[in-house]
Amino acid sequence: MGRNIRKRRSPLAVRAVAASAALAIGGGGLIWANFYASAHEENNSPNTTKAASAQVATISCPDVGQKLSDVPNQARTEVDGELATLDQQITDAYQRLATTRDAQARDASFVQNSVLGPLKDRRAAIIDRIQLEITRVGGTAPDSLDGLATCTGTTADQTQTNAGGGWNNNGGQNNGGASASAAPSASASQPAGNGGQQNGGQQAGNGGQAGNGPVAADFVDITKVQPNVAQKARTRAGGSSGTFTTLCGVNANKKFNTDNVIVAPGVTNGAHHLHDYVGNQSNDAFANNDTFAAAQTSCQNQGDKSSYYWPVVRIQNGTQDFDQNNDGGGKEGNVGAIQQVKQAQIKFVGNPKSKVVAMPKFLRIITGDAKTTTNGLANANAHWSCTGFENKVQLTTQYPICPQGSSVVRTFKFQSCWDGQNIDSANHRTHVAFADAQGNCANGFKAIPQLTMRLVYNVPAPTIQNGQVKNAYAVDGFPEQLHKPATDHDDFINVFDENTMNKVVSCINNGQRCK
Repeated sequence: MGRNIRKRRSPLAVRAVAASAALAIGGGGLIWANFYASAHEENNSPNTTKAASAQVATISCPDVGQKLSDVPNQARTEVDGELATLDQQITDAYQRLATTRDAQARDASFVQNSVLGPLKDRRAAIIDRIQLEITRVGGTAPDSLDGLATCTGTTADQTQTNAGGGWNNNGGQNNGGASASAAPSASASQPAGNGGQQNGGQQAGNGGQAGNGPVAADFVDITKVQPNVAQKARTRAGGSSGTFTTLCGVNANKKFNTDNVIVAPGVTNGAHHLHDYVGNQSNDAFANNDTFAAAQTSCQNQGDKSSYYWPVVRIQNGTQDFDQNNDGGGKEGNVGAIQQVKQAQIKFVGNPKSKVVAMPKFLRIITGDAKTTTNGLANANAHWSCTGFENKVQLTTQYPICPQGSSVVRTFKFQSCWDGQNIDSANHRTHVAFADAQGNCANGFKAIPQLTMRLVYNVPAPTIQNGQVKNAYAVDGFPEQLHKPATDHDDFINVFDENTMNKVVSCINNGQRCK
């Protein structure tokens, strides 16, 4: 892949938020607490109070990227950039909601005319450009794209009456952007000052939460969960039972950024949340294959310059970390003390049914879905547990509350079947797939070493008091994804040299345990 010379993209709207803007949370996205504050300010008339309670609080937009399974290679860089612009537009729409509350209180049609309507027009323009980029190089854009421009709004009253925990039960929003029930915030019905960011991202009360989640229903005492871990498939004759472990540290180098070079190459803050990085030390929005190959690595085995990265975990305790006033950090609802991983085990394992073949260099894999609150759980691959419980309980839609002496564990098992041709795909999914329960790779896909990752954190156990979560921990995410546990995801770019990858394959196929 040649060097990306596309210009750095700038936000479509200025990220200026009034000093009094505070975040609270709701159904399909962020609620701005100023909606509630307007009903409590002095000199508010009854009519103004009534209008404030009916203001739009959340915005839900269809995920266009999920529909793009077949984009020609020549168009992918530009299409990825346009998809990143769609993400930025959603963030900007919330900024617009935050800074126009007085106008909303006076005019019931303001949000439709000045926020949702213009947002639809801007999205339609970007979708048109995506279609043009695809057709310009001889591809065919999906017919369904034209229907994905419209975003929907939910009022503050509607959000507050949603049943707590509903998101965990129904998988979120699966209707192309239509609002679905979601767990409301513990602070959703409180006036401003009890939950959010103020003065450029600094946190007010509500235990240090920004107001966009998580909520009490997102946590469960793991000791009260029935065992749910299925027995592993037995390795058959012809299978591959070996392992290869690579030691790459715990990001002691403090390498962070809010980019995602897989999904949004060339776009600063393309992830809208902060990533931890181990392995390759040159991963940012503008890195390419040459950059990766020439980089330093934190891995002990210098033949592994692969990039392993994942969203950080924070404790929402009122601590202001270094990015409190930054895009992707406090400005987008990712607040609290960043937690360093205490243990990071990166291991490649085999296939119970067959031998594995080498991964192609620069293969990209994303496991999980950062937008399950919008897309539903079809691509969710989050696994949360506690030390001492990992072989019994794995959670996708809830964070565990671990007993004393037990640590929180995030586990990832990546797709282990490869199409034999592509190092990436338009939606970053279809070039790789999961094997079935017996280890079979379907449709001509080949078994490759399966990347597994185990991240351990020593975080204090949250508590639930009066239906509210105290001392919450949460994974970073897009601002409208509510810090739901199911949005957890992990990214990998293979930069093993040929000799080291051959060793990985040999160890796994011969049943050895190698490092």
